[in-house]
Amino acid sequence: MKENVLSMLEKNTKLYGERIALGKRNKYGWKELTYKGLSLLAMQFASYLITDLQMQKGDKLAILSESMPEMGACVFASVISGMITVPLDNKLTIYELESILSSCQPSVLAISQANLEKGFELQKRIPSIKHMILMDEPNHESSIPSLYNLPTGRECKWRHRSLRDTALIIYTSGTTGAPKGVETTFGNMTTQVLEMAKVLPEIMPHECVNLLSILPMNHLFELTVGFSTFLNRGSSIYYPQSLKPKDILADMREKKIDFMIVVPAFLKLLKSTIESDIKSWSDEEKLLFEKSYAAAEYITDYSIRRQLFRSILSKFGGNFYGFISGGAPLDASVGEFFERIGIKIFQGYGLSETSPIISMDRGDDRKLLSVGPVLDSYDAKIDTETGELLVKGPSVMKGYYNNPEKTAEVLEPDGWLHTGDIAEFDEDGRLYITGRIKNMIVLSGGKKVFPEEVEAVLELHPDFAEVCVFGATRTSGAKDGTEEIMTVIVPTEKIQEQYTDKEALEAYIGHEVKNLSVKLAPYKRPVNIVVRKEPLPRTATRKVKRNIVKEETLAM
Repeated sequence: MKENVLSMLEKNTKLYGERIALGKRNKYGWKELTYKGLSLLAMQFASYLITDLQMQKGDKLAILSESMPEMGACVFASVISGMITVPLDNKLTIYELESILSSCQPSVLAISQANLEKGFELQKRIPSIKHMILMDEPNHESSIPSLYNLPTGRECKWRHRSLRDTALIIYTSGTTGAPKGVETTFGNMTTQVLEMAKVLPEIMPHECVNLLSILPMNHLFELTVGFSTFLNRGSSIYYPQSLKPKDILADMREKKIDFMIVVPAFLKLLKSTIESDIKSWSDEEKLLFEKSYAAAEYITDYSIRRQLFRSILSKFGGNFYGFISGGAPLDASVGEFFERIGIKIFQGYGLSETSPIISMDRGDDRKLLSVGPVLDSYDAKIDTETGELLVKGPSVMKGYYNNPEKTAEVLEPDGWLHTGDIAEFDEDGRLYITGRIKNMIVLSGGKKVFPEEVEAVLELHPDFAEVCVFGATRTSGAKDGTEEIMTVIVPTEKIQEQYTDKEALEAYIGHEVKNLSVKLAPYKRPVNIVVRKEPLPRTATRKVKRNIVKEETLAM
């Protein structure tokens, strides 16, 4: 990896020295690091880790922070000094973080000012944390060293790392009990960066783009693609202060953003924001939009589509080109909306265990329901009995940290990884993900139902803000012990205001679910319908925590 993480830093410092590498909006404006500044800060921190803190190869550096430019410097410093990086989800509770840190036993905790209190508490609970480093510029009350007041001007020799060495340990959101930390090697990351370098020319017309990053950097999708891959192309990566669509659109205009990497939930929210704006237009403007939108289905030239919808696209800053979407299935109607108004959507698919990208749809013949062809470095096959996708290749993880039993459950001795996803290929080699094995509902007659296919139908309803489907076990009657299909519906605020009576609301939602369900085979239709007013619990990448929803619903 020396030639692909460290030399990337060295090469880019020479090529793009004064170009902005990383920037974040704060209350004073934009805090920005050039490629040269990023390199200097990383070297300075690495020198401190080696010389002052006497860190050894294989010691662990945990990072607890919101996304910020300094996080990039910490990742590079960790690599230079021979340490293993453990990026943490700063939205986790102390209890969840304690479980993860007890598993990986870091020596150093790099922490942002916003998470400092949490850091002090964790240091009390985790004896292995000998040192804390503040990532922001220190304020006058700061009691711990900051990246910005470390000794300067020292030489720092890079510690050699082999491709088999662990670069990162990535823990899944909300891990408690026996945490699963995915060990990602330098070889895994090298392969991903090189593979994405081959794929990106089919996605983006030029190299040095402005990227707005909204995904947390404790996720491999962001670390590998949004950070490593785009820095390798001389891009400028910006982090917004707020995730509200209107604030993000303001940042996009100010920084002339070309591209974003997102999860489908964000695209859905952005589409709703645009549609709300359209409702405030005059009748004449609305009619023109509707006619243009209908015509755009038959227009293949994106420059013409962009001309038709230039008033909407101006809200994106005028330069915006497209999204890479991943982390969850994309609603085809959402993808279609952006494609028609002239913004390209490229779907990716992967897992933390595959570092993470397995496939990426690209080129001009993309299919909105597909996640594209598998990357060249993988072998892939479908298990003929279960329909599960298995993959093998140099991006597959080393294993779960200190957990050989869990590793053996998903990783065969000959290198085949069980993805847990049900999938199929079309005649052109495009991959389609149709469900998760662990989510599968087995009905009394042996019929198998995937919640995702039921949710895809119910999510079509404009009054349903959120939908979650799962199997609930019967505890009485002739079908005792068998599963039935249960759905939890969160109505939109508008519908909740319209139906203030609980029974009337439940009757309306039940009626609408039954009407929509005719699109499904009779055995796939929900038997139990629960109306919930609170938003569904989600991970940092906006995936619904299905098991939590199930537990909370059945406990009612």
